[in-house]
Amino acid sequence: MNEITRSAAGSKPEAGSMPEWELRFRAPRVGLPEWAEDAPHHSLFVSNVTGTYELYAWDRTSGGRRQVTDRPNGTTDGALSRDGAWVWWFSDTDGDEFGVWMKQPFDGGEDVPAAPGLDPSYPAGLALGPGGLAVIGRSTDEEGTTIHVVRPGAEPREIYRHPESAGVGELSEDGTLVVIEHTEHGDAMHSALRVVRVEDGSAVAELDDTEGGQHALGLDGLGFAPVPGDTRLLVGHQRTDRWLPMIWDVATGEETALAVDLPGDVHAEWYPDGSALLVVHDFHARSEMFRYDLAAGTLTPLETPPGSVNGATARPDGTVEYLWSSAAQPPAVRSTDGAVVLEAPGLRAPDSVPVEDVWVDGPGGRVHALVQRPANAEPGPLPTVFEIHGGPTWHDSDAFAAGPAAWLDHGFAVVRVNYRGSTGYGREWTDALKHRVGLIELEDIAAVREWAVSSGLADPSRLVLTGGSWGGYLTLLGLGIQPESWTVGIAAVPVADYVTAYEDEMEPLKALDRTFFGGSPQEVPERYEASSPLTYVDRVTAPVYISAGTNDPRCPIRQIDNYVERLRALDKPHEVYRYDAGHGSLVVEERIKQVRLELAFALRHVGG
Repeated sequence: MNEITRSAAGSKPEAGSMPEWELRFRAPRVGLPEWAEDAPHHSLFVSNVTGTYELYAWDRTSGGRRQVTDRPNGTTDGALSRDGAWVWWFSDTDGDEFGVWMKQPFDGGEDVPAAPGLDPSYPAGLALGPGGLAVIGRSTDEEGTTIHVVRPGAEPREIYRHPESAGVGELSEDGTLVVIEHTEHGDAMHSALRVVRVEDGSAVAELDDTEGGQHALGLDGLGFAPVPGDTRLLVGHQRTDRWLPMIWDVATGEETALAVDLPGDVHAEWYPDGSALLVVHDFHARSEMFRYDLAAGTLTPLETPPGSVNGATARPDGTVEYLWSSAAQPPAVRSTDGAVVLEAPGLRAPDSVPVEDVWVDGPGGRVHALVQRPANAEPGPLPTVFEIHGGPTWHDSDAFAAGPAAWLDHGFAVVRVNYRGSTGYGREWTDALKHRVGLIELEDIAAVREWAVSSGLADPSRLVLTGGSWGGYLTLLGLGIQPESWTVGIAAVPVADYVTAYEDEMEPLKALDRTFFGGSPQEVPERYEASSPLTYVDRVTAPVYISAGTNDPRCPIRQIDNYVERLRALDKPHEVYRYDAGHGSLVVEERIKQVRLELAFALRHVGG
């Protein structure tokens, strides 16, 4: 098997000729390797070592690594068969997220359809079990969600269908049961769990904390116990004010609470022998790990540096591998035995600067913001970038990000706001955005902006509002609702015209929007109008920069074109960059081009 190589290294500039912000994007990265349950020496990971994010197979016994996928717009969705013999990967068209599963032998060979007979769709989960068993979730505008069982040499067999969004969860160890995470109750933010028999789709058990959609309480299937015949399912729940794990025996219905007394959201997964749980605790934008012994009910810390854990897995030998970074230090795949597990050859990303924590009183409670100041900067006031995260059910953390580091290198302070709607600050904080979509987030951003100016950090005449996806949406909405607050707006893959976006987006996002707004645009038109950037475009005074993927199924291009046409008709200063991909790009040089254009636009209008 071939080692990873930089296929276009000769055409890339040498490190000494590149600014540090470009080095951070070009430096090869590797993701956290997953491993085959019955062949743990076979692993799969994502890397950008060729300049495009693709899937790589890694034989830990021989040390050999080889590139599995090679597509112009990259590939990141993949999985290993349980026996480690096959790599599954999702084949879409230029980032449109609509396609079919393919598979390739682990040691190399021809790609073949993994589920012949299933038409293209949006993916809705994948679970791979013993004997080549696969359970595949599909989503289409016409059918809603369907789930199919696929066995070698047999036609796919449908075991589930519903117009609302759903997804495939985990398989039991023996492959007889599968979890379906569904939103048949109509609340796409809070899933219920149904365990069904793989053989015929008949129901075994149901757990619905929403009680038919009456309560905003979600559930998350985290995996069956890794013991044949064991019917215990690890479940994440929101019965308190945050995510916590419990164990649910789907055969008896017994629920067992776990003695995990931690203040933030808790995610857990089984150790391979089933004796303990690996716990990752997220609190105030940072992470820590623990081992929870099931017999003793004890929680033991696993030492990690201060920062963020973006994925962790317990290995059969009892060690834990995890992907770690901080705002100041680039990501690394580490092990609790002290070793660096996996790293890519070539350039190393330069360090950046650490974050400062700021808490600001907002209209809905204290708002947490992460603040970075340029190295060796004057005290201020400074040109300042408010970089708004997407999701919206996500949060900024003390983790390495090349985008904010680029702004810092150009003399800007960077402020990131975990507004209401963000995860990690309790269930009520996350759920608060419903029905006043976009508007409450902007209230929190405004409160942090006021602090940034009054504290002397930010120059009020040189403020950039920017973000991607939901952050791009909030950027355009903020430019219209708060026109006097911002000097420049830079929106990547945004929602710009909410009604048209709803018409064109993929079906699971339609369901999510109905949850956010309390109905469709036909049912609650006034809410969509109040939350759509297009409604306020005539009030925009700041220069606007928009970048968009022409194949984006999440923030489709037609609604962006509608907004841009209104800017043009109103003679508002703006620039638009369209590129041939979906919801963002997996090609490093394309991403650098986009950041270069964004920086140039801001520097022309704000200075640095």
